[in-house]
Amino acid sequence: MMLRACLAGLLLVPAIAAAAPAAQAGAEAPDFVLPAFDGGTLRLSDLRGSFVYVDFWASWCAPCRQSFPWMNRLATLSAGKGLRVIAINVDERRADAEAFLKVTPAAFTVLLDPKGDVAARYRLPGMPTSFLIGPDGRIRWMHAGFRSGDDARLQGMLLREMSAR
Repeated sequence: MMLRACLAGLLLVPAIAAAAPAAQAGAEAPDFVLPAFDGGTLRLSDLRGSFVYVDFWASWCAPCRQSFPWMNRLATLSAGKGLRVIAINVDERRADAEAFLKVTPAAFTVLLDPKGDVAARYRLPGMPTSFLIGPDGRIRWMHAGFRSGDDARLQGMLLREMSAR
């Protein structure tokens, strides 16, 4: 059953990404307004002036379970240092995201994109996919997937970008 859900979810990602390659480094990050998991809304453009690590995820995504602990550490370590961590859930059913977050809690902002409109604008190549958006609102880099060792590599990339500011 779980395998079927994973395969079904993976089939959706190519449909999103088929139109064009993922949003590119140097391009203006597509703005969005999304509801927050814990209430309220967040507009990406309101975070101009800060670095923003935006991660797209889904409850069926096994690598997402690996990336959340690292993003929790990142959010804790970067508090007050000019970096915001935001995770955008693309599950159609909020209950699926809730179940995931009970097992794998988030110490950062979680937004909901149940129709996949924002995910489609970013043209994701897979799950999870993360973007670092600079203080100028431009995409600095994109990273697809999350494997062992990615945490150290992504941390290094973040530090280089933020120190070059």
